[in-house]
Amino acid sequence: MRQLYIKQKVFSLSGKFTVKDQEEKDQYYVEGSFMKVPKTFSIMNTSRDEVALITKKTFSFLPTFFVEVNGQEVLTIKKEFSFLKARYTIDAAGIEVQGNWWDMDFQVLKHGKVVGEVGKEWFTWGDSYRVKVMNEEMETMMIALVIAIDCVKADEAAASSVN
Repeated sequence: MRQLYIKQKVFSLSGKFTVKDQEEKDQYYVEGSFMKVPKTFSIMNTSRDEVALITKKTFSFLPTFFVEVNGQEVLTIKKEFSFLKARYTIDAAGIEVQGNWWDMDFQVLKHGKVVGEVGKEWFTWGDSYRVKVMNEEMETMMIALVIAIDCVKADEAAASSVN
């Protein structure tokens, strides 16, 4: 099992994250596009090679985010039409998210087996998340999933502040 931490930089306009391990060493770098359509987040390894990409679908009635890992689309996060409360679904082949993913407290299962856990770190400056990865092959997908959900939440917060 490997434990990683994602710390969002609070005052970054482009949306920058650093993913660190338990020894505080950088493992991934995440950079969001600024003033670019479509909005994207690029996840890079320590060599600065892109290993995952999150893209917000540009022209859709309801927000949709696509997550690619190593050039393959692995999951989609879509907002569902509802009157009272924002509802989103996560579509992925063999991947299931159990728990309260809106509050960043959930498990990720692949074909019924837990491959990772995510928890929000409280009392920190900016959003910080603890990501436990049980299956090393799923590490990049787990990081991309956390950042995609955070992006969806930020998008929702921005939309509600406009209304």
